[in-house]
Amino acid sequence: MIEYIIYTLIGLLCLIGLSGIRIVRPTERAVIEWLGNYQKFAKSGFNWIVPIFNRLIKVNITESMMDIEDFEAITKERLNTTIDLVVFYKIKQTEEDVKKSLYAVNDFEGQIVRLAQTTARNIIGEVNFETVNSKRSILNDRLKNTLDKESNAWGVEIVRVETKQITPPQDVQTSMNEVLKAENEKQAAVNRATARETEADGVKRANIKEAEGIAKGKIIVAGAEAQRIKLVNESAKKYFVGNAQKLRELDVAQASLQNNSKIVLGSDSKNILKLFDINK
Repeated sequence: MIEYIIYTLIGLLCLIGLSGIRIVRPTERAVIEWLGNYQKFAKSGFNWIVPIFNRLIKVNITESMMDIEDFEAITKERLNTTIDLVVFYKIKQTEEDVKKSLYAVNDFEGQIVRLAQTTARNIIGEVNFETVNSKRSILNDRLKNTLDKESNAWGVEIVRVETKQITPPQDVQTSMNEVLKAENEKQAAVNRATARETEADGVKRANIKEAEGIAKGKIIVAGAEAQRIKLVNESAKKYFVGNAQKLRELDVAQASLQNNSKIVLGSDSKNILKLFDINK
């Protein structure tokens, strides 16, 4: 009987020991409470608690995304716009910040949602719709800074805020679409005109190049013709004029010989006499 009780106690102790084992992952931090009071901070790894008396509460310290439900905001010119936001946040890793996220606020996620909506309405109410829609990065930065400042008391860090969509009233959306269509058509017309102008300029340049080529070709041909005429003239002066004089002397010599006349020949007459061989 005593052995049975001992074995039972040992089994209970083993069961209690095993049931008190808690594993905290690297992406988590935890606090240990003793009968509802904060006892100590539990980091990642192996932890052991006393069942029933102790309680281990885990929190995730990785970056999380909170998709805020669409809400309405009024711009400076009194337009009702629908805003769709996404908030990225994470709980800080220090013991003090983990305690804040558990004890300094009730449901910090709900608090972030309400704070994001209120802050967005205040910011959007200060500017026109065109500014809000075209400069979303400014809205995102202001929201991020405001939320991060307020959530610091909850041990939460706001990583970034993204504005997914800003939707104006239907009539405003229709007008914006018409303006955008008109601008696109205008730009298309400008592009077509620019293309035609570029094409015409290309044709003009090609014609000019062709004319310049023809003119240069004519100049080259004219220069070659002038050079040819010059060479012909020089050759005529050098050869034809001298030979013409000699031929004239030859005609005179022939006429004199036929009439048995005496003639006086120049220094080049010997060449002519050779032609007639006078001694014969």
